[in-house]
Amino acid sequence: MTSLDSSPEAVHGESGTAAKQIPPAAVARLTIYLRALTTMLAEGVERVSSESLAEASGVSSSTLRKDLSHVGSYGTRGVGYEVAYLSRNISAALGLTRDWKVAIVGAGNLGKALARYGGFESRGFDVVAIFDADQMVVGNEVGWLRVSDVADLEPVLQRTGANMVVLALPAAVAQAVCDRVIAAGVHSILSFAPVMLQVPPDVNLRKVDMATELQILAYHAQRTQLPGAGE
Repeated sequence: MTSLDSSPEAVHGESGTAAKQIPPAAVARLTIYLRALTTMLAEGVERVSSESLAEASGVSSSTLRKDLSHVGSYGTRGVGYEVAYLSRNISAALGLTRDWKVAIVGAGNLGKALARYGGFESRGFDVVAIFDADQMVVGNEVGWLRVSDVADLEPVLQRTGANMVVLALPAAVAQAVCDRVIAAGVHSILSFAPVMLQVPPDVNLRKVDMATELQILAYHAQRTQLPGAGE
């Protein structure tokens, strides 16, 4: 299984070919820098210093400069970074200059919320389909999409050109649906299913486990409340 959390990532540029390996932690921070830069662009900011961008992103200036060096971006002393250029450079490194079409499998509360989220399009992701097995749900409208029957998964994925799939499914059916998605030619999968999925080495799988994240958060929260913590 290829896990984007545990192995270096092949970051793709405009051409779509592997450009260089960037550490996963740096890739995660690049997305934060891009979000800060997008806000700055909306506010009309043309240039930003490494210190200001680092502060807006919650990292140190040295970490920011090291991360940006992975994508070939170096600021000018006393001038900083050109916001628009840096934003384009990070977007290209992350593959966001390509067309990403997303299909969501599972039209429960989570799937519906994801389908209706307006932030995907502004970040380069077009939600093109949503599926469910419940015949009481199939045919209903979610946002501008109509829920398709998961029995028709393969032809709908092909027709819409979906190249990413989000699994918002119960554990019992997640692996079977994941296998069908891969067989249909989609090799980029984000799973919210509470189960460890098995995928071939050429498939990029990211897993979001809300319970695990809450457990980690609880660990850190209780440490800050211990007597003497932070002293």
